[in-house]
Amino acid sequence: MLTRRVLIAAALVAIASAAQAQDKMPVVATFSILGDIASNVGGDRVAVRNLVGPNSDAHVYSPSPADAKTLSDAKVIVTNGLGFEGWLARLIKSSNTRATTIVASKGIKPRKLAGAHSHDHGHGQSDGDPHAWQSVANVKTYVANIRDGLIAADPAGKATFEANAAAYFEKLDALDRDVKETISRIPPERRKIITTHDAFGYFRDAYGVEFIAPQGVSTDSEASARDVARIITQIRKQKIPAVFLENISDARLLSRIADETGAKVGGTLYSDALTDEKGPAPTYIDLIRHNIRTLSAALQS
Repeated sequence: MLTRRVLIAAALVAIASAAQAQDKMPVVATFSILGDIASNVGGDRVAVRNLVGPNSDAHVYSPSPADAKTLSDAKVIVTNGLGFEGWLARLIKSSNTRATTIVASKGIKPRKLAGAHSHDHGHGQSDGDPHAWQSVANVKTYVANIRDGLIAADPAGKATFEANAAAYFEKLDALDRDVKETISRIPPERRKIITTHDAFGYFRDAYGVEFIAPQGVSTDSEASARDVARIITQIRKQKIPAVFLENISDARLLSRIADETGAKVGGTLYSDALTDEKGPAPTYIDLIRHNIRTLSAALQS
């Protein structure tokens, strides 16, 4: 009798869970970082899916027919904007979706690129850096835009979305303070590092760490021999202490630079993608905390 009751209870829970899942608003985020932010704002009222998943590179992403179906079923699509998803416009067109599109970076002044990396790397614009989420202050703009877009799509959820956004703002404010405090303990002359591609410009502007990259703002570009030689010379001249790998990039280039200069490999930074749940950066806040711990450990020693 007890077993039968347990089975009936389990079946009722499964039915209730399925019904609840159907009631959630389907939201599609273009990549994992946006998906996490949207999940924090949407809470239990949304079911978020990512087109580009953990540890995957949105720069070189090639949409599949299944992605078009995912968009066609969505009520809301959350994009980064700033030319980041160069492949998205064609995908939206092919999907015939009627979903509302939220541009998370709306209102953020794009960081201008200069010099050798000012040309187009496939983002759809020639002189703007799309990696605005590397500044925690910018992510507060992302949250506000996502909150307002979700309210427009689901007015009944207004109170929930506003409360979730307010709680997330508090976490982001604490994170921003922690980043500034940690960086302040690194001697200014040691705040220079080499990374795989130029994804950390907004972090540099916000927190005062200089990032030098042999690639441009996109990983689909190849670093030229001249760029690599210039960086090797710069490391030796400025005594740059460390080079850092990224979870979405080929490690061989930076390993070669480290071997030729004697700079140490300081660890892995997370730039354009989260890790899965087993990794050190399954959320945006975890990503930033991991990065500042990794930078601090390498640059203070």
